[in-house]
Amino acid sequence: MNAPEKPIKAPLTVNELQATVDRWIKTFGVRYFSEMTNLAVLMEEVGELARLISRTYGEQSFKGKNIATDLGDELADVLFVLVCIANQTGVNLETAISKNLQKKTARDNQRHRNNPKLKP
Repeated sequence: MNAPEKPIKAPLTVNELQATVDRWIKTFGVRYFSEMTNLAVLMEEVGELARLISRTYGEQSFKGKNIATDLGDELADVLFVLVCIANQTGVNLETAISKNLQKKTARDNQRHRNNPKLKP
């Protein structure tokens, strides 16, 4: 059995997160699931997150003995699978988010300010 990894330092850059997840997969996960399997796993994790948010912040209530779980843990589950998909498809998330924010800024720099539905 493999020994546990050293504690992971925080905070991590996105590149460090991708490298850490890759090491974890190769050490404990044996290999990445296929992209299609990881997409299904991502949908499962998003569903768990949605259930928690709808019951914690929405009108839904928890059933029976089901109690709130850790929102941070559910978000981390979603992020973990997203990082797995990025790793196995060769996407550098730091580069991708930077480009995405530039796109959003160019496209939406006035859009939300001018939206009357967002006015206080």
